[in-house]
Amino acid sequence: MSIALLYERSENDENGIRLTADRMGIDLVFLPFRKIAVTICKDGYSLTTKGKDYTETLRGVGVVLNRAQSKNRRLAASHAMETLGKKVINASSIEFECYSKIRTLLHFWSWGIPIPKTVYVPCDPVDIARDGREIHNETGIADLLQDRLALDEGIVIKPDAGTHGNKIVSAKNRDELLLNVQQVSPSITNPVGVLAQELIKKWFYDLRIIVTKEKGKDPACHPVAMARAGFKDFRTNTYLGNLVFDAKLPSHIKELAVKCGRALSKDHEAWVIAIDAMINLGDKYKVEDDLIKQELDNAAAEFENVQRVKRDDSRLRDFINWNNKLEAAFKAYKSTEPYAKVKGTIEDSIEKNKQDIVFHEANSCPEFWEHTRLIAGINVAIPLLKGAQSLL
Repeated sequence: MSIALLYERSENDENGIRLTADRMGIDLVFLPFRKIAVTICKDGYSLTTKGKDYTETLRGVGVVLNRAQSKNRRLAASHAMETLGKKVINASSIEFECYSKIRTLLHFWSWGIPIPKTVYVPCDPVDIARDGREIHNETGIADLLQDRLALDEGIVIKPDAGTHGNKIVSAKNRDELLLNVQQVSPSITNPVGVLAQELIKKWFYDLRIIVTKEKGKDPACHPVAMARAGFKDFRTNTYLGNLVFDAKLPSHIKELAVKCGRALSKDHEAWVIAIDAMINLGDKYKVEDDLIKQELDNAAAEFENVQRVKRDDSRLRDFINWNNKLEAAFKAYKSTEPYAKVKGTIEDSIEKNKQDIVFHEANSCPEFWEHTRLIAGINVAIPLLKGAQSLL
């Protein structure tokens, strides 16, 4: 039985998985999952595109690496592949828990894992009555949030299934809170209700931590996190223009990260999950923000060389040579003095405040080929492929 890569488009991560599989001597097969017809009927099943039939290909597959980028398609793909008798990384139950922030947080909380104080109101700001009248619930929802969370410290509202920091907003007064609630509406990224949290004083960075498991082995946490850093916004997601640094993790945080993986994976034998966490520093940090901002500006100037390579569309024609240039650019960036200074500040604050860690999100299909691999030092394709091998 073979290992299949299920994907929507052939992006850097998918090309990286192919390249890694080649280097590991693994003969992958490929399953598109976008413009494909999955047919089930009394005679069995089939997978076809307009130009190719993948049915026999799938029959010979034992394990599927599910890399569909849309959360909804990824969840549909896991369910479909499992129902057709295939093992999947990640399994549909893991996809289901990671799909929703409130489901993720409920699992973390039930396992005693520290999380931000969270309030979920399962009511939409505006309901439509049967006769077409609008029923406005914004004030009542804002009252509930303000009653349970400290408004003067900041209240964050975020879509339950959102990604990349989109539509995450904060408020520190009643007018801002009410406006933020009014702007929430049912959507594919926020199916129902309003999800809010206390604003964590994380200073200028957060952490992306990778935890993995192979069949027959204990789960493991990669010892280095990717720190996403910047003062541009309270959201430190890299899609908003923030920088990336590597940060060594204390054993306490690694143990909690593994516990997060266990909470989401239940008894599944192989999986790969990215965990997002913040250090709740409050007012503890000693270094002046202006000094860090200057070093971040200096690091940003050095990072522009990386950005230039990332914008080079030669990756579409010659991925291997483009990847060599990318690796060289990241290596040069990490060797700079501004990088070392910011990295040292981050690691120092993590070590001193490791007991104040909170975990707030999980990603079942993390992007990895660029930032995670070349900053944190883990090629996620390797645990994905090793996990798949362990299930064959």
